[in-house]
Amino acid sequence: MKISPKTKICMIIGDPVDHSLSPLMHNSAYKALGIDNKFVFLGSNVKSQNLEKVMKALKFINFRGITCTIPHKENVMRFLDHVDPIAQKIGAVNTIVIKNNKYYGYNTDWIGTVEPLKKLTSLKNKKTALLGAGGAARAMIFGLTKEGADLKIFNRTFDKAKKLANEFNCKAGPLKEIEEVKNFDIIINSTSIGMKPDSDRSLVDKKCLNKNQIVFDAVYSPLKTKLIKNAESKGAKTIYGIEMLLYQGFAQFEYYTAKKAPKKIMRDALTKNLNLQP
Repeated sequence: MKISPKTKICMIIGDPVDHSLSPLMHNSAYKALGIDNKFVFLGSNVKSQNLEKVMKALKFINFRGITCTIPHKENVMRFLDHVDPIAQKIGAVNTIVIKNNKYYGYNTDWIGTVEPLKKLTSLKNKKTALLGAGGAARAMIFGLTKEGADLKIFNRTFDKAKKLANEFNCKAGPLKEIEEVKNFDIIINSTSIGMKPDSDRSLVDKKCLNKNQIVFDAVYSPLKTKLIKNAESKGAKTIYGIEMLLYQGFAQFEYYTAKKAPKKIMRDALTKNLNLQP
C-alpha cells in the first residue's frame, strides 16, 4: 500500500468486526487497480453507545466511506444527511458515502441477495422461504419481492414475521411450520444459525430438502454450514454466504471509488482466505 495524507479512508464499523473480510476484499481491489495510494479500507469495533460520537467526527476528516454492519444498520440512519429511497424503504443502511462533509446512505445488501440467485434462476413467482426476520432480512425481503418472488417469511416470533410481511406484501408463518419448505423452490437462511456456536444446527430438517431446490445460506463462516451440507447431499443447488458478501461488496466498492469493481480479484482474495480454490 502507498498510504499518504491524501489517501481516503473507508472503514467498516460494527460490534464485533474482528471477523470481517471486507478490509481484505476492498484493499485487494485497490491494489489491483493501482489506487492503493488513493484508498485504504480499515475496520473498527464501535459500541452502540459510541455511534453518535463516531458519526459526528468522521465526516470532518479524511473519510470517503463507512460500511455499517450489526448492530448499526438501522440506528445510523438518524445521523445521515441524505438516504437513498431504496435504503429508506428497507429501513437500513450498510453503505455511507461522504461528500462535501455530508453523509449519503445506501443499501447494497439486497443486491447481495438477488444477484447470486439470478445467476441460477428467475425469481418471478418462485416459491421462496426466508428463515428469520431480523436486521439482515429486511434487505433480502425487499430484493426478493422486487424481483417478483412468491415469498413467505418463517420466524420464531410470528408477530415479527407478520409485521414484515404486511409491510412488504408477502406471507408469514411461524417457525414450527418450517416443514412447509419441502414444497418451496428456494430456501434462504438469514439467521445466525449455522455460525459458531450453532455450527452444528440447521433450522431446516434434511428431509425437507430435495434436488429441485436452491438453498442459500447467508452465513459465510463456516463456508459450508449444516444447511448447505444437507442440501448438497440431497442434490440441491447451493449458494454460499460468501456470494452475498461479494455482490454487496462489488456495489459498495463502486459507490466508494466510482470505479468498476475488479470482481475476480475480490473473489480470489476471499476464496484464498477461506482456503478454497479461486
